[in-house]
Amino acid sequence: MSNKIIGVPDDVILSQIYFVRGQKVMIDSDLALLYEVETKQLKRQVRRNIDRFPDDFMFELNTEESKSLRCQFGTLKQGEHVKYAPIVFTEQGVAMLSSVLNSKTAIQMNIQIIRIFTRIRQMLFDNTDLRLEIEKIRQKLGNQDKNMEIVFQYLDELQEKTDKLDLKINPDRKNMGFQIGNSEKHR
Repeated sequence: MSNKIIGVPDDVILSQIYFVRGQKVMIDSDLALLYEVETKQLKRQVRRNIDRFPDDFMFELNTEESKSLRCQFGTLKQGEHVKYAPIVFTEQGVAMLSSVLNSKTAIQMNIQIIRIFTRIRQMLFDNTDLRLEIEKIRQKLGNQDKNMEIVFQYLDELQEKTDKLDLKINPDRKNMGFQIGNSEKHR
């Protein structure tokens, strides 16, 4: 079965999901358009069934949040929503809307929207797992850097001790190897 049940592309719906107060939400007017009902009809049905919509299912935007969405995304048109504050619905609120809006379009659209919310949640979960794995690798590499530093310190100390020991055992020993500098001394 296709995810595009009634012809609205998923990316259109995805672009109408916002992050407000730490939650993924959809605005009443966007939902009304998708459900093919007027915003006031959607709000009326919600108010008639307000017991189905606790605060974690929906909430009204304050003036600052409305302005922020209007400025950032251009979603709320100036002059609209003046009488009533926009209502936003969380994933659970969107699911509950299908019980108060009984049109076939609303039900089909709800299925599509819930599938998109589920995909978003899965992507965030996958992203979190990936971040945790990267952090584990980063910690291991950080520890390896520290361990390598310690190894080199030990090697330096060992080399110094070996050099000192070598001088004690063989004080007449001349350093062997290639000398850089005044080559006339050795002629």
